[in-house]
Amino acid sequence: MNPTDVVKGVISTAAGNGQVSFLELFLQAHIVVKLVMIGLILASVWSWAIIVEKIFAFRRARVEADRFEQLFWSGQSLEELYTGLSGNRTFSMAALFVAAMREWKRSVEGNIRALGGIQLRVEKVMDVTISREMERLDRRLLFLATVGSTAPFVGLFGTVWGIMSSFQAIATSKNTSLAVVAPGIAEALFATALGLLAAIPAVIAYNKFSADSSRLSQRLDAFADEFSAIVSRQIDVRT
Repeated sequence: MNPTDVVKGVISTAAGNGQVSFLELFLQAHIVVKLVMIGLILASVWSWAIIVEKIFAFRRARVEADRFEQLFWSGQSLEELYTGLSGNRTFSMAALFVAAMREWKRSVEGNIRALGGIQLRVEKVMDVTISREMERLDRRLLFLATVGSTAPFVGLFGTVWGIMSSFQAIATSKNTSLAVVAPGIAEALFATALGLLAAIPAVIAYNKFSADSSRLSQRLDAFADEFSAIVSRQIDVRT
């Protein structure tokens, strides 16, 4: 049996039972509406891939930050903590600490007399590290914002185009019965539904991840201030 006949048979059965077949709506849509639907489906799939990836990324950043804070305030010396962390790949607050300690050790071991400049260099290194960490976490969030803001309008464009095609078909057939009008309208509205399906999760996820990013950035800034105070005390002891 021809596979095309099988598909048509399934579609006809679903229609006969009064069920809505999304496949039938897609196959009968205008080519422009089909392209809109495919684009929205791809955008939705990619958005969900980003959402899943960011869920694990932000969770890992929070866990790493909590774990490091426990080690940092456990009474362990900064040298021992740096030695234990510098040999491994670090993230979040641990990466900030390792970068600051590396700059501190380079300056102190280099017998630099201008101790006042050490604190400035350490602060600059921490600022750069914070920017790098937040850039890594915020990567691809712009795509979620773009999908959330444009997907409904793209779906609406598909709907408008589908309705225009339906009206042209009605004018050609000169038949305004509901049986003629309803399928075209349903196909057109399906594009809007796909636009909302892509946009709503993207907007919710973008707002959540933006809030998580802001909270993590505040934690890193607070730790940078605390470590800067420690460096300042060390400089006062050495002078």
